[in-house]
Parts: sequence; structure tokens; C-alpha cells
Amino acid sequence: MIKVAVMGASGRMGKMLIEAVEAADDCLLHATLDQGSDLRAGLSGADVMIDFTRPEGTLAHLAVCAELGVRAVIGTTGFDEAGKAEIASFAKRIPIVFAPNMSVGVNVVLKLLDLAARAMNEGFDIEIIEAHHRHKVDAPSGTALQMGQVVADAVGRDLKACAVYGREGVTGARDPSTIGFATVRGGDIIGDHTVLFAGIGERIEVSHKASSRAIYAQGSLRASRFLVKQAPGLYGMNDVLGFR
Repeated sequence: MIKVAVMGASGRMGKMLIEAVEAADDCLLHATLDQGSDLRAGLSGADVMIDFTRPEGTLAHLAVCAELGVRAVIGTTGFDEAGKAEIASFAKRIPIVFAPNMSVGVNVVLKLLDLAARAMNEGFDIEIIEAHHRHKVDAPSGTALQMGQVVADAVGRDLKACAVYGREGVTGARDPSTIGFATVRGGDIIGDHTVLFAGIGERIEVSHKASSRAIYAQGSLRASRFLVKQAPGLYGMNDVLGFR
């Protein structure tokens, strides 16, 4: 049995993770932790920590995991470059799966985007549209940014240099070398992502729409099963799914 500690237990995602762990035949709910919990007591003896909280909290949790030798699945988004570097540093001591989206379907879409972008490198404008619930605090979503990174890498562009995150007023004609992002926030939308390849006379849309947070929980358990067999290092869902 894989002993799992769930962070942010009182949140929407935390509750979904708890349900998924309790329903899994090969997992045991070791601890449910929230703000004010005793981290060392809760994480001690756990095999894996699953964390979908906030960047500052996740980094504090990882520090304890590194001390105790607890593996970590990180679905938290909104990290800056310094935060990502800190995660990589912790990964030298413990195995970590870090992915902005734990959905198996989303990660299959990322693989498809790499293929599509290489084929449509010329003559197609690329736009990424994402929608999430009103409570999401970061934009664009981590998944949208990862989609942009996959596309930019495939066509040989620097995402930092070519990304356009907003348009207003007289913007002039579209620069064909850019990758555009559009963000929608409202209601209880769990997560919709579309990458649009718009050419002359045709367009292709590669989309993923989430109707339940259970997909992220199930992906996290798949990542947990992967982690218990790994040496320290930083892994992504491509590793979990055997894409590389």
C-alpha cells in the first residue's frame, strides 16, 4: 500500500484527492493536512505527499518532505522562476513529479500539440485560449503556459520573447511569429484549454475540457505509483506516461 499524505485537505481539490485515495485499492490515506497542521507529524512515515495548494506553501511542505525522505507530487501552479529552481533543488534529494496539469488527457494533448506545431510551423497563427472558475488566482493557467512552451519548442521560438498576453486598442496587424494567450475567468469552470492553429482557408483546434476534478486526482495517483519506484530526480507527466 502506498501511504499518501494530502495537503490542502479542506479545499476543493484536497477533498477530491482524499476521495480518490480512499477509493484506490493500492493506496492508504496516511494524513490530511491543512493550514495549522503539524507538518512533520503528518508527513512522517508517508510514502508520497500530494500538493495542490499555493506556491509558498508547497515550497515549505517540500522542505519537510526533503528532510523526511517523502516523495512529492506537485500540482500547484503559479511558481516563479525562483520557485521552480527551488523545486529542482529539492529533487536532488527526493523524487518529485511536478506538472502544471496532472490530467492524463491533457498530457496526451501536449504530445499531440508537439506533432501539430511541427507540421504547421509556417502559414498558421497560434492562439491559446483557456477558461477557469472565478476563484483561480493565476493567469494564464499553468496548463496554458505549458501548452505554449510545447508549441514554442516545437517551432523553435522563445516563448518569453514571442508570447502576447493581452490586446487592446489599435494593435496593428498580427505578428505571425507570436503566440497569443487569452484568459477567461467565470463561474465554476473546472478547466478548458484550446490551442488554435489558424491558417488561410483552414484552422485546426486541439482542445481539452475538464468536467470533473477527479481527472487531476486520478493522474496524481498514477504519478504516486510511478514515484515509489524512482530515484531522486525531477519528473513530469511525460515520464509517468512513458512518453520519454
